[in-house]
Amino acid sequence: METPPDEHAAPPQQPPGAPVAFETDPSARQWAMFAHLSALLGALVTTGWAGSIGCFIGPLVIWLAKKDAMPFVNDQGKEALNFNLTVAIVFLLLTLTWVATLGLGLIIVIPGYILVGLYWLVMTIVASIKANDGETYRYPLCLRLIP
Repeated sequence: METPPDEHAAPPQQPPGAPVAFETDPSARQWAMFAHLSALLGALVTTGWAGSIGCFIGPLVIWLAKKDAMPFVNDQGKEALNFNLTVAIVFLLLTLTWVATLGLGLIIVIPGYILVGLYWLVMTIVASIKANDGETYRYPLCLRLIP
């Protein structure tokens, strides 16, 4: 015998780590997409060694400007910022490896730069597409430095 549903029961909770559903309007989706894509623009403008620094300036500016007005942009801006900070740290570690080995580490560092750079490019494009579709996206292999 089934019991009738309780009208006053709390709504079911999402499991930890599950993506949070946001009500998104086209403007919020567009700004969230810009938060991800601004890293590509930052890398193009500040090419070379400074490219890893320029990658998180765009997401930081968009996140700071829109975080209070649009919850979806707050979420995706933090995600883009965390990912680009993680990539900048990895590039810094690769550069320190290069310097610490007096150039002998280039055998490891050059393929590392290429692999991390391709990973960054693909994941940024995927996140941009997901944000434009209104879906929350979580980058794999990303430090959550800004909670």
